[in-house]
Formats: sequence, structure tokens, C-alpha cells
Amino acid sequence: MSFHDLTVPAFLQILGSLSGLLAKAEAHCKAKNIQPEVLLNARLYPDMYPLTRQVQTACDFAAKTCARLTGNEVPSIHDTEKSFEELQQRIAKTTDYVKAFKPAQFEGGETREVTFPIGPSNTMTMKGQQYLVNFAFPNFYFHAATAHGILRHNGVEIGKREFLGVR
Repeated sequence: MSFHDLTVPAFLQILGSLSGLLAKAEAHCKAKNIQPEVLLNARLYPDMYPLTRQVQTACDFAAKTCARLTGNEVPSIHDTEKSFEELQQRIAKTTDYVKAFKPAQFEGGETREVTFPIGPSNTMTMKGQQYLVNFAFPNFYFHAATAHGILRHNGVEIGKREFLGVR
């Protein structure tokens, strides 16, 4: 399996599922007469990111991981989304960005030295495969799963199948 085939389809699957989750959340708000901001700002716990930031961070991990593994410049993305529509646009832009990577760009990515931030003032360096498996994927899935958990906790009728994007 190529490094591209290991990376890009996994990101695209969950980005697609996040889009579907947000569509269900928006429909839930309309059906239950809930202001969208209630869900967009919902958290599982007070010290955790709200839904909006969970989606933004999942998008960041998909885009920035592909850039780092291919030796491209890491995109700088401002977190300005405040609505379901804006989050859907961010997911769509991230999806297009990830889809644009070609298999040849990932050649050697598993052994490439990847330096990335860990906190506001520290960085870490790992080989590409270690970075993907031990840092990027766990963080990507954590933020996507937490977004799912926030919505489920707030009554949106979703389950594991929606998280996996198989419905």
C-alpha cells in the first residue's frame, strides 16, 4: 500500500462524515427550534474545544499532515467559522486540498523528517510514518470523534455508521 493510499482516503472518509454530521446537526436545530450557536458552541467538558473548533482542528490535521508528509508548505488557515455553512465550506476546501495530492508527492514521505508544533512554543520532529501513525491520525480522529460526541450528547440522532460515513 502506498503512503498516499494510507493517508488521503482516510482523511477524505472522515471529512465526508463530518460534513454529513454537520448537515444532521443543522437539520436537528431547525426541527427542534434550537439556535445553531447552541450546538456550534457546545463542549463535552468546559476545558475542551467547542464543536466549531473540533471541526476546524480536524480539518487542520488533514490538510497540514498531507503538506508535511509531501514536503509542501503547511497552509495557514484562520479559524473564523461561526456557522454550519461556514464549517461546511471549510470542510469542502480541506477536502479539495487533500484530493489535490498525487501519489508521487507522498513518495519517501514515510522516512521524511517531519517537524511540527506541540503547543505554543515547542516543536517535535519524527519520521513521516511515526508522525502519521502516532500523532497526526490519533489527533485527527480524536477531534472528529469529539465533534460526533458533542452532537450525539446534544440529541442529534447519529451513531457510529454516521461517524464512519457509511450511511
